[in-house]
Amino acid sequence: MARILIIEDSPTDTAVLTQLLERHGHEVLASTSAEDGIEACRREKPALVLMDVVLPGMNGFQATRALARDADTKHIPVLIVSTKGMETDQAWGMRQGAKGYLVKPPREDVLIGEIDRLLGSAG
Repeated sequence: MARILIIEDSPTDTAVLTQLLERHGHEVLASTSAEDGIEACRREKPALVLMDVVLPGMNGFQATRALARDADTKHIPVLIVSTKGMETDQAWGMRQGAKGYLVKPPREDVLIGEIDRLLGSAG
């Protein structure tokens, strides 16, 4: 399946998402900050990024914009998974270059459905 990078500062959320993704056959990489995540994205070239918004230092919106504007990473879809569930947050996330936006905690079938959609089910 796909190699997915999780950018998330909560160890609990990272563990839950990792277990869920691995159960569906994905390889998981994780970063606890946006800055580390951007570096990992450039280095590892994952098929997809799951991005939290509330992060230490640079936030997920800024990191999404950085990845979307970088020639090396702009082809990698970013799916924001955040507790920030207002429509304005979702619209802003999409404007930064995210390809999808889910509110935490996402239902497993919804999350996997979004991942499959963004990966074109090619996996």
